[in-house]
Amino acid sequence: MKDRYKFIGPAYDFLSSIYGGESIHNCKRAMLDAENVKSGDKILIAGVGHGKDAIRAAELGADVTVVDLSETMLRKFQEAVDKHPGKLTIRQVHSDILKFEEFEQYDMVVANFFLNVFSESMMKEILSHLMKCAKPNANVVVGDFEYPSGGIINRSLQKAYWYGAVTIFWAVANNAVHNIYNYPEVMKELGLTIKDKKQFSFLGLNCYWSIMGQKQA
Repeated sequence: MKDRYKFIGPAYDFLSSIYGGESIHNCKRAMLDAENVKSGDKILIAGVGHGKDAIRAAELGADVTVVDLSETMLRKFQEAVDKHPGKLTIRQVHSDILKFEEFEQYDMVVANFFLNVFSESMMKEILSHLMKCAKPNANVVVGDFEYPSGGIINRSLQKAYWYGAVTIFWAVANNAVHNIYNYPEVMKELGLTIKDKKQFSFLGLNCYWSIMGQKQA
């Protein structure tokens, strides 16, 4: 399995902080709170990166499984886990997410800044696959760049901000180049009921959002 994040992976967390301050990290953890996560819940996180969201879920007592194709990202994640002072229940799976088939096993499935790596057709295929891993009535969370809204200047700035990021990751990791996805609409199209949305700004611009949908019984 080719590790496309071999070179940029070690700096991923630092680059996120430079590009979005704490907004990206806050977005990733937005739905991982005591209201939505109970002790003993099984949570799946796809594309864990450096894994602050996974660690947050485990701190709340969840039984966390992370899946990532990048060995580099998993190694950086393990370094963060090793530095954590508490005992965390986290299982790591080095795999293509489409080959991970633990269907209807999870109380929450999370895809933070992961689906934007893919073309639109592949994004929908992967989100559908992740939904299969969720139990009936489970929550499915997507955190990512916010779909442009507001006046023409605001929308233009949001698009420019997005294309700056996507161009960097196209150049260094061969990620797909595409428009910003309207995740709430995609989630509804695939059968999820939108329960909550939270926005996160950077430099006065609404750049990120976290959307939580519920799978039907």
